Amino acid sequence: MAGGSLFRSEEMCLTQIFLQVEAAYCCIAELGELGLVQFRDLNMNVNAFQRKYVNEVRRCESMERILRFLEKEIEGEQIVTQDSEEDPPKAPLPRESIELEAVLEKLECELQETNRNHQTLKNDFLELNELKHLLKKTQEFFEKEVNIPDELNEDSNALLELHGAPAATGKLGFITGVIRREKMASFERLLWRACRGNIYVKQSDMDTEVKEHVRKEEVKKNAFIIYFQGEQLNLKIKKICDGFRASVYPCPENANERRETVTGVNTRLEDINIVLNQAEEHRKRVLQEAARNLQNWKMKVQKMKAIYHTLNMCNIDVTQQCLIAETWCPVTDMDKIKQALHQGMEQTGSTVAPIVTVINSKMEPPTFNRTNQFTAGFQNIVDAYGVGTYREMNPGLMKLDHVLEDNILLQLDPAVPGVYSGNPYPFGIDPIWNIATNKLTFLNSYKMKMSVVLGIAQMMFGVILSLLNHLYFKRMNIVLQFIPEMLFLTCLFGYLVFMIIFKWCAYDVHTSHQAPSILIHFINMFMFNYNDPTNGPLYTYQQAVQSFLVILALVAVPWMLLIKPFVLRANHLKSQRMVVAFTCILTRSNQKASGPEEIEVDILQPDPSSHSDRDGGHDEHADEFNFGDIFVHQAIHTIEYCLGCISNTASYLRLWALSLAHAQLSEVLWTMVMHMGLCSSSWGGLIGVLIIFAAFAVLTIAILLVMEGLSAFLHALRLHWVEFQNKFYTGTGHKFTPFSFEAILSGFTEDA
Repeated sequence: MAGGSLFRSEEMCLTQIFLQVEAAYCCIAELGELGLVQFRDLNMNVNAFQRKYVNEVRRCESMERILRFLEKEIEGEQIVTQDSEEDPPKAPLPRESIELEAVLEKLECELQETNRNHQTLKNDFLELNELKHLLKKTQEFFEKEVNIPDELNEDSNALLELHGAPAATGKLGFITGVIRREKMASFERLLWRACRGNIYVKQSDMDTEVKEHVRKEEVKKNAFIIYFQGEQLNLKIKKICDGFRASVYPCPENANERRETVTGVNTRLEDINIVLNQAEEHRKRVLQEAARNLQNWKMKVQKMKAIYHTLNMCNIDVTQQCLIAETWCPVTDMDKIKQALHQGMEQTGSTVAPIVTVINSKMEPPTFNRTNQFTAGFQNIVDAYGVGTYREMNPGLMKLDHVLEDNILLQLDPAVPGVYSGNPYPFGIDPIWNIATNKLTFLNSYKMKMSVVLGIAQMMFGVILSLLNHLYFKRMNIVLQFIPEMLFLTCLFGYLVFMIIFKWCAYDVHTSHQAPSILIHFINMFMFNYNDPTNGPLYTYQQAVQSFLVILALVAVPWMLLIKPFVLRANHLKSQRMVVAFTCILTRSNQKASGPEEIEVDILQPDPSSHSDRDGGHDEHADEFNFGDIFVHQAIHTIEYCLGCISNTASYLRLWALSLAHAQLSEVLWTMVMHMGLCSSSWGGLIGVLIIFAAFAVLTIAILLVMEGLSAFLHALRLHWVEFQNKFYTGTGHKFTPFSFEAILSGFTEDA
């Protein structure tokens, strides 16, 4: 099977691509649009800052910084960015990227300059607004207390007595300003103590809240006026104002001058307001223009950055004219990849076509399972357990979309005949059992046995799937592992299924009281005890059949444990003898001849170090052989399988437990809730039914659908992951992570 599906992963190949330096950017861009190539990092030992395209990456990061700045400004203005309705833009060419960088830098400078001017005007506007309110309050102070110096005579006289006659002729000064209301009390108290009471403070609440230019929030402030005498108090008061971050404004002493100042402030406020509105309109126009192209710019820059990161993973030859890349890609898509490279070459006008060669490697290829929107969810559940080993069987076997398309009953379409009409299903439990007195006894026994039958059938199916893996990889495990595993499972647990079905068929309702216990038979089978008079045989020759099956199962255990390690050891010794014999032949030929034979020997025995260097040290199939490790690994596998068959069979009984819990919850909800409403025959019962049905519906959705549904999903997940998948699925691979612009723009990239 060369191709791939959900049944088995895609066949992958390691390719080496030679690109002309001038055409490399466009070729990588086309591969990113295609999304089918995973690049290997050929510069693992090179620091990220020492790679060839580090300057281009920095330019892209600088453009990303500008775009983040623009996005923040656009969000601040609550401008809606326009999503691109068309297909995402292609990665810009190198010359287009220079133009894009210039546009973004110009836009950033323009916005920063606009923001600075706007902030300066805004600060001036806020200060003038504070001054306007302060002048209004100051005018009220002077109008109410025109004779403030006379009121201060008592304090002033005490001050003049201390300082003598020169101070008596001193003139009272005043300082006006505004301060946050919550700071006013401590501000006034500190002034009083620092100035020793030689001041007079008058303060008043401002009627409107004033916006601060530092915190950009509206706060409640108080206007104050401080009267003092002397230059020292003047300096001390100003320092205290600075400490409390109070805004101090000059205030004329004359009433006419104060009125002129108010008029001038109002005029300046109107002028600044006009300029602010014009600046904001201009800024909004610039941001609206940027918002129309923001998403396209972001996608272009992301693509450019991804391309340069990918180019940094390539090697450059000694002539500095050719880039060498190594990629993993699906074999079936080689033609698409070559076509994409040819398109990239045509975009740059290059005349040198890219060269794609498939190289052999011992590295394990990545696992690639093609999915669509529907099957991707189920594949992700499988990958959560472990990414499949390359080309091994995929547990997501069936294409579930095809199942829905082919099975019309699963579509739940009311128009499909048979959904609401037709006959009862011919296979299942007769509903009459719901009113039987021995309902639980019968249903529990039936569900328990059905759980065991379904579980063993699924485990056998898993072992059969391991056979398909062995056939595909052409391993010797068919004889050394599959046959003993199948014998052990079939002879013991397959026989248990046979006894269950045989008992169902051999005994009917009239002879069921004579039916022997399967559990006792199964226990006696391992103990070779067939003399139990209370439990008769199911069929004739049962003793011989059961003894043969137990012995066959016991033989399968050492078969599984011992034969494979010794066969691998014999094959290893045989290959070593062949290498020694081949070396002896070459040595003898070298002794008889010279020159050409030596060259032939060198060709036949290449330097292994070169290969390991090229593979990057990820050789998954080294020739090193350790018999002890292999034997221990096989012993662990044997013990795990034998004990797992027992524990896994018991684990499938959770199906019985889930079914029992679901049935009991359904019955309780019907009996204790809905049935109560239906029993009422009065007119009030009609309203009661509506209320009770609402409660019944809520409880059904919350308990049966949500809680029980989640529980059933988790149990089913456990049965598929552990009981089923461990029979054939190793899950030790690594996921195929192609270089894809779609994944990068969606934000679902993973580290390779």
